[in-house]
Amino acid sequence: MNSDLLYSEEKPAEAENYSAPPGMKVENQNMESHRLSRFLSQTWFPSSDTSISDGNFEEQKIIKATEVAGSLRFSVFFDQLESRLVICVLQAEGLSDCRPSTTLQPFVKVRLMKAELEGAGKRSSKKEQGALWAVLQEWDTQIVKGSDKPLFRDEFSFILQETKNMLHNLKLKMEVRDFDHFSRQTVLGEVSLPLKHLDISFPLVLQEDLQIPQKDLVGEVLLSLKFLPTSQRLEVGLLKIKTAFINISSDAALYARISVQCNQSRLKPQKTSAVARSAVTVFNEVLIFLLPDFAVDQCKILVSVYETCTDAKSSRSLIGHLCVGKDRSLEDEHWTLMVRSMRQPVAKWHALLI
Repeated sequence: MNSDLLYSEEKPAEAENYSAPPGMKVENQNMESHRLSRFLSQTWFPSSDTSISDGNFEEQKIIKATEVAGSLRFSVFFDQLESRLVICVLQAEGLSDCRPSTTLQPFVKVRLMKAELEGAGKRSSKKEQGALWAVLQEWDTQIVKGSDKPLFRDEFSFILQETKNMLHNLKLKMEVRDFDHFSRQTVLGEVSLPLKHLDISFPLVLQEDLQIPQKDLVGEVLLSLKFLPTSQRLEVGLLKIKTAFINISSDAALYARISVQCNQSRLKPQKTSAVARSAVTVFNEVLIFLLPDFAVDQCKILVSVYETCTDAKSSRSLIGHLCVGKDRSLEDEHWTLMVRSMRQPVAKWHALLI
């Protein structure tokens, strides 16, 4: 082991009485903590314009706030006799083309979401406290190629199991996206519409301006981190996942896809085993990633949680994302605790967003 690495000029207070480094391979714990902190503390994330936009990194990317333009026209109707909610996406207008070199291929992803009455708990940060949302159903409209005023006229319906005060906890979230076969879908803007203040006993046609996409809290993930600098090994433990317990079928299961990204290059992702879904799903599973020979501060951990059915293994639906890194205060705190833990696992709750 190189003595210059272990005994640099930045010695701790305990080392001031020594005139020369000893010959044996003994490393002071405080010095190791200082060296490891310096090894992990450099600024490495790209600017906010090129970041992965709050953790939703696999499925989409979001254009800049100054580029959000256009409006969406749609209708909402609640059939009280059949307890059926009907959504019709009519047309989008004035969309901005974020890829001038290619033609626009817009479509709309519609999510019907329900809020759990309880908040996410005291573990979340102040910005993320509030309702815990669950996606009841989601749909995609047809893709209209080469138009900034696409006409959709797609209709979707959903049967509500509980009609009493059910609409008070529901909201529609409609994201206008630009489809791309070879890249991530770009979110051009969204419309978020709570249903509690609307009279939809008859078909109500609305036209809303597209807004900057916002994330919704859909759960929490208890994640543990441990880094072994000698072997360049990062251990990511998925302990628990908390979600809203709303109409969960008996064959529903959760699994997570975890990947580590270093210097804009992603290591081979790994999947956890599928576990039967409940209000708090317990995994207690550890995945090991062998990092390349460059600084660990250039890595971030990406976690996607999916729901699948044990009867139909090919089908899955996205629950939410989270990203552990240094570009946000919550993850930065966990990363700092991992550095100070000296090869011991550190667990922390993280918000699951969609």
